[in-house]
Amino acid sequence: MEIRKAEYFKSVFDLKELPQDNFSQIAFAGRSNVGKSSLINTLTNQKNLAKISKTPGKTKALNFFKINDRFYFVDLPGYGFAKVSKTVKSGWEDLIENYLKSTPNLRGTIQILDSRHPPSQEDWEMLELLDFINLKYLVVLTKSDKLSSQGLSDNSQKFKEILENDNFVFFSAKTKAGGNKILSWIKHLL
Repeated sequence: MEIRKAEYFKSVFDLKELPQDNFSQIAFAGRSNVGKSSLINTLTNQKNLAKISKTPGKTKALNFFKINDRFYFVDLPGYGFAKVSKTVKSGWEDLIENYLKSTPNLRGTIQILDSRHPPSQEDWEMLELLDFINLKYLVVLTKSDKLSSQGLSDNSQKFKEILENDNFVFFSAKTKAGGNKILSWIKHLL
């Protein structure tokens, strides 16, 4: 699949604000600073479509990006490190969970993990939620360029054991490795 056009569409703070068209949606979920924005930018061949920040918790809404005038990428707020109040964090969690559970146009989720570390408690909770609501997902292991070839091999085996499957893709925003596999998975969903 080739992405020829990608543009910011809107930010949604309340599910009543969701786009009213029937375009399919692909969500991007993961911890703060795991590389969601870098992944979206790489897949769309744009440097600044999704804003990249060194400060965790910058994404506070569901950010919709219209792709090829046919479907959306939806950047979900990151979970984990964000230095915000428990009330604000709880609001994000409710927004994410309700969106994932109740959006009929949502076709699947890209669940992003850091390839250098085992899944966090929050990662496991998200994976369990995706399994519970029976939503298709692909695990993308980012920052793979920071691993040696031996590290990649070792971590591939570790993630097979941890996730109890091999439904994951190693990805690097720097080298773009894994991008075509991810786009192929998205194309299959659409």
